[in-house]
This record gives sequence, C-alpha cells and structure tokens, in this order.
Amino acid sequence: QVQLVESGGGLVQPGGSLRLSCAASGFTFSQYFMSWVRQAPGKGLERVSDINTGGASTYYAGSVKGRFTISRDNAKNTLYLQMNSLKPEDTALYFCARMAPGGGYDYWGQGTQVTVSS
Repeated sequence: QVQLVESGGGLVQPGGSLRLSCAASGFTFSQYFMSWVRQAPGKGLERVSDINTGGASTYYAGSVKGRFTISRDNAKNTLYLQMNSLKPEDTALYFCARMAPGGGYDYWGQGTQVTVSS
C-alpha cells in the first residue's frame, strides 16, 4: 500500500534551518509529482512547494520562495524540503503529499511538526 513517512521536524530558533524528508513506498515514486503542504495552528492547509517527476520543475508559495528548496531522489524514493532562514510563521505541521494525476492530492503522510521559536 502507498505510504509516505515524513521526518526531520523539530524545534529551531528563528533564522535556523531544518531539512525534512519523506520516504515513499508502495508505488512508483518517480512517476508522480510530489508536494509539501503545511498547516499552521488554527489555520487551513497551505501548499508550500511542488516538484515534478524528474525534479527539474518546481513551485514555491510566495511566503517561502528564496528560503525553501524542494528536491527528490528517485533512486531512494525520497522527497526533501530544505528550509533555511526559518521564521516563527513557518511553525506548522508539514505534510508530504502525492499529487493525483487529475489534480489535488491522493495520499498524505502523517506529518512532521516544525516549531520556530526562541
């Protein structure tokens, strides 16, 4: 069955960095676009970043552009999100999601918590 397992979250000071990972299994990872989506406390879901199958095409929300970098290793079936210059407003539960061919997301991980605080 499809599984997406995030890791790498934690508590970091403002200005710090974290690298999130998402280990995928149960499907042909290299054939799917993938995304990072986050949910801040008391707020709705926010699309953070997408990446195409080969990794050459990416999307970033305006709030993270220039600070976050999405990447993937298809040989390792793993999605990454490098987060630099973190701000308190980046505090959220970060989910890895598989993009469905027709649009939207069809599988989600359980999420990894990122807390940015001094």
